[in-house]
Amino acid sequence: MRTLMYSLFFGLLGPALFAQGLPENPEEGKCYVRCVTPDVWEDEEVKVLEKPAHKKLVAVPAVYKDEEVEVLAKPGTKKFVYVPAQYKTVVEEFLIEEPYSELEVKEAQFAVSTAEVEVRPAYARYEYQVSTENCKSPDLRDCMVLCYVKYPAEKKSVIVDTLLRDATVETRQEKGRTISITKQVITSEARVDTIEIPPVYETYTRRVLVQDATVKEIEVPAVYRTETVRRLKEKGGLTVWEEIECELADYNVLPIYYEFNSARLTEDSKRVVEEKIFKLMKAKPLISVEISSHTDSRATDEYNLDLSQRRAQSVVDYLASKGIERRRLVARGFGESQPVNTCIDGTPCSEEEHAKNRRTEFRVISN
Repeated sequence: MRTLMYSLFFGLLGPALFAQGLPENPEEGKCYVRCVTPDVWEDEEVKVLEKPAHKKLVAVPAVYKDEEVEVLAKPGTKKFVYVPAQYKTVVEEFLIEEPYSELEVKEAQFAVSTAEVEVRPAYARYEYQVSTENCKSPDLRDCMVLCYVKYPAEKKSVIVDTLLRDATVETRQEKGRTISITKQVITSEARVDTIEIPPVYETYTRRVLVQDATVKEIEVPAVYRTETVRRLKEKGGLTVWEEIECELADYNVLPIYYEFNSARLTEDSKRVVEEKIFKLMKAKPLISVEISSHTDSRATDEYNLDLSQRRAQSVVDYLASKGIERRRLVARGFGESQPVNTCIDGTPCSEEEHAKNRRTEFRVISN
């Protein structure tokens, strides 16, 4: 079907397509992919200055000699020796209670008597008096007379105390008391005797500077190294058409297998990748290849999508480790989104049916 399609395509359009950059002189039944030529680089040896010429400074150490030196280790000083006081025992009378005066107080004596006390003094005042019997006027104020009236003092008898004898004090002298005590009396005062302590010297060996340290200059030549520099020899980017087998443009099953829940390639799988893809890409250095990986419907969509992407990427990484440029490789994980049968979520299937969906495919693509 693909051969027929390409034959009709080039046969019907003919020369008009070549003007649009399509393959020249295509053969019937052949398939082509569009490729872009890479940049061509060449290596050139260049001399690089690694370290410039410079001066190296070498320190010449100082020169010393030894000499004996007497050093004061401990200065002279004085030592003070304390001599305690000397005592003797004596017996003396000791006053334990001093003489004192004994006082006797005699209270004051009183007698009970009666005395008159004036409770209100004598006084006089003006007062109005009215004689109603002889008053002819209907207004009694017309018959009022102002009189000056005296009133005698008022007295009251009260009981009072009369002092017969005032309080007095009689003084009687009492003797003090003494006891005999034994005590120490000083016969020789305490003193401090001074003792002279001579200084102490020690002998040491001292290093004396004879010649101070100096610096010596040494000329160090420049150091060069040879580096390989890549230079662009021929600019790429031109579109060319690469003839391929027509079935390589469709998805082709890559018969490789992975360990359970792993994206690591087994040794057998690596040999299949080398046989099916590596040799093809080495033989046709301009083509690009897409690696796609699929899972069955078991586990979650997110998990299956991640696992399929990691498995496709493991094929790309292995080819890159063999020297294939990563720009020529595309890794795509489709998870469980593209089953080849009806084994989707919720559909009971046998292990063989699920296995058909667990596949890795590759195809040649235009770049």
